[in-house]
Amino acid sequence: MENKNPIQVADRLFLVIEQLAETGPVTLAELCSHLDLNKSTVHRLLSSLMYMEYVKQDSETGKYSLSFKLLGLSNKLLSHIDILDTVRPCLKKLSEETGETVHFVQLDGLEAVYIYKEESHQNSIRMVSKVGSRIPLYCSGVGKAMMADMPASQVQAIWEDSSIEKLTPHTIVDYTQFSEKIKEVRAKGYALDDEENELGVRCIAVSVPDYKGRPKYAFSISAPIARMSDERIEDLAHIVLQVKEEICRYMK
Repeated sequence: MENKNPIQVADRLFLVIEQLAETGPVTLAELCSHLDLNKSTVHRLLSSLMYMEYVKQDSETGKYSLSFKLLGLSNKLLSHIDILDTVRPCLKKLSEETGETVHFVQLDGLEAVYIYKEESHQNSIRMVSKVGSRIPLYCSGVGKAMMADMPASQVQAIWEDSSIEKLTPHTIVDYTQFSEKIKEVRAKGYALDDEENELGVRCIAVSVPDYKGRPKYAFSISAPIARMSDERIEDLAHIVLQVKEEICRYMK
């Protein structure tokens, strides 16, 4: 099959769009030079794109550039992308590989909301968490993972606005100590929940940025402490960081 656009004019219209996206505002002559097309052809293409409001011309400089209409289209596209369609295969594989329960959360104010859970079928002990339930950021692995990717001022604001409670004997309620933990997360690339939210359960978590690079999501592996020794945490750290890289590649 011939690898050629069956509608040549469409091919050229998108060449103009892609070139303007690459160069920014340019004159007609500059655009002709970049595209290696004659002046009359490029002018017709620009006129068509201007009619459809994808291109605009500066009245003072005469230069052509893309309008914000394309940005509007990209935002509409992104609004229809289901993040779970992207991460679900990776998280299923992670749960199967480790034999543990995997959670995926989304940032919502001072809390993380569980939006996906892959329950382990290899172990009889089940996690009590449910999709739709919430967990505070300050005392969770997923919360600390996301906060570690935030500016220090935002981390402090979240702490100050949260109702800090000592949910277990291990919950951190001192901000100085909490700040040190956040520094550790930044250095290691992953966060831990050492029975800070629920006694008998440890979690390892990493954040996942959205398409703008903002810390909006995170996933974790949760298990009873009997299966989450420090040695196993170290082994799992390599795995979750690899899965994070894989997810981030899919989201680009």
